[in-house]
Amino acid sequence: MSGVGFHIVDETAVLTLQNEAKLNALTSEMLEVLEQRVRDVERDGSIRALVLTGAGKKAFCCGADISAWGTLSPAEFARHWVRDGHRIFDRLTRIGKPTIAAINGHAFGGGLELASCCDLRLVAPRATLALPEAKVGIVPGWSGTQRLTRLFPEGAVKEMALFGRRINAERAVTLGYAVEVADDVLSRALEIAAEQQGLSPRATEIAKQMIHAAVDEDKHAAVEALGSAAVAASADRDEGVAAFMDKRNPNFSGI
Repeated sequence: MSGVGFHIVDETAVLTLQNEAKLNALTSEMLEVLEQRVRDVERDGSIRALVLTGAGKKAFCCGADISAWGTLSPAEFARHWVRDGHRIFDRLTRIGKPTIAAINGHAFGGGLELASCCDLRLVAPRATLALPEAKVGIVPGWSGTQRLTRLFPEGAVKEMALFGRRINAERAVTLGYAVEVADDVLSRALEIAAEQQGLSPRATEIAKQMIHAAVDEDKHAAVEALGSAAVAASADRDEGVAAFMDKRNPNFSGI
């Protein structure tokens, strides 16, 4: 039975893709649960970081389950499958807490795109990365041609998407996509997650938004979020809300 496991280790949430018989291929149901899990983590102030991994030893995620989208009409495929996936992946990308992908095995297609939504990536020695969509007559649909080109050199993305070649764990680190190779990626990811727990949660959240704005990862939303946070901390905001509730004209101080 497929799903997305959830448990807490200290102050870190661990999400585990669970569809081992199909190399953790993503189904519609898994995507819906993943979105809910990310939302829950985002709103839980006791959780400081998120680690994403896959069940078993063979695969992190081999992409989208073909049986979930193979019979969709072109319109359904574009309007729902691709756009829903983008919405869910973008939510993971923009969560304010540090995220780590523990790539315990193969990360193909949508699985590679999903890992790319995290802030850091660790790879197991046996892991390989690929964009094999052209083998089934489609193209990367969940930002494989967009977000990945900010994380890999352009040539490496073309190598995977145009020639069907795979990138091994060591080369993923050499190219800067992953931070290190680890025999036990989940344990190592939890160690790294624990390292940031002595830092200010608010500072790391704002730093993440600023970095995303610099690389044009939803820049407009990031700028507005930062501006809104600054205004929300002002005395003028408190006065404006109080005046509205009291049905009077505000007396703004500019502080």
